[in-house]
Amino acid sequence: MRLVWLTLGFLFLGTGLVGAVLPVVPTTPFLLLAAGCFAKSSPRLHGWLLGHPVFGPPIRNWEENGAISRPAKRLAVGSMAAVLVVSLLVGLSWPVLLAQGALIAVGCAFVLSRPDGRSGQ
Repeated sequence: MRLVWLTLGFLFLGTGLVGAVLPVVPTTPFLLLAAGCFAKSSPRLHGWLLGHPVFGPPIRNWEENGAISRPAKRLAVGSMAAVLVVSLLVGLSWPVLLAQGALIAVGCAFVLSRPDGRSGQ
């Protein structure tokens, strides 16, 4: 089972790193999944991810407090709103826009319901 968790950890890590350079792919959720998988398979990789100067603070904030910092919340909600605006401008059909709007509303509600934690953490 350790190999499965390790493989999933690397898969999520790779996807998260792709998300760091492509604006459409999210980064943090995949890095959180990678950290969870590494916690079950490789303490060394889990520690490396937690100690990373860029990716570590939001992961630690989530693991220790279940929290999302205010700047991260603003970025997440703003990104979701931007995607919805672009979808409107592109002229997607109303059923697609309604489904997308409903899913974005659920995502925003979840993000905003989390404690703030610390901005630098």
